[in-house]
Amino acid sequence: MSALDSIFYIIVLILSVVMHEVAHGYAALYQGDKTAKLLGRLSPNPIRHLDPIGSVLVPLILIFSGTGVVFGWARPVPVDDRNFKSRKRGMVIVALAGIFANLVCALVFGFILRFAISSGSASIPFVSILTTIVIVNLVLALFNLMPIPPLDGSKVLFALLSERFSNIRNFLERYALFVIIFFIIFVWPYVAPALFSIFRLITGISF
Repeated sequence: MSALDSIFYIIVLILSVVMHEVAHGYAALYQGDKTAKLLGRLSPNPIRHLDPIGSVLVPLILIFSGTGVVFGWARPVPVDDRNFKSRKRGMVIVALAGIFANLVCALVFGFILRFAISSGSASIPFVSILTTIVIVNLVLALFNLMPIPPLDGSKVLFALLSERFSNIRNFLERYALFVIIFFIIFVWPYVAPALFSIFRLITGISF
């Protein structure tokens, strides 16, 4: 990946994680929590959401390390589940909202790409740009589905687990960093084919 490609990839990643976080905020607002709105975190302005480490440093390290997976995060949108109509259901909805936003983005741009290619009007740069957008959003969606703190999948898992399984939560929270590293190195290579299958299903393009 060239330096220009890397910069563009990070820009797409930043915009995608910002959209992800804003979706969390709006879902929380819908559930009765105005915390994100009152703090100005429903804004699409990336500056309000950027995390220097998660939005820039980590993606750069992953790009140049050649791990095959590049992800990042923005500053989490503040949520107070005490304001939810139903705390358990509210947390599940808020957690899934970010994943849903990335999936919708991947579908929209994927179908645009599919139509452009089938109509013969797609240039190589156009295909490259839309491919990046779709791939980034699919990676974010699939990665966040994993039940590892602080990923969204863990919030869904913890909301659904009863108190008698609190030891599982304690273990995952205590060793989250190691679990994520283990996942990236040993599990992601088996998840990636599913990602490319979904990409092919949406766009009609095979790698």
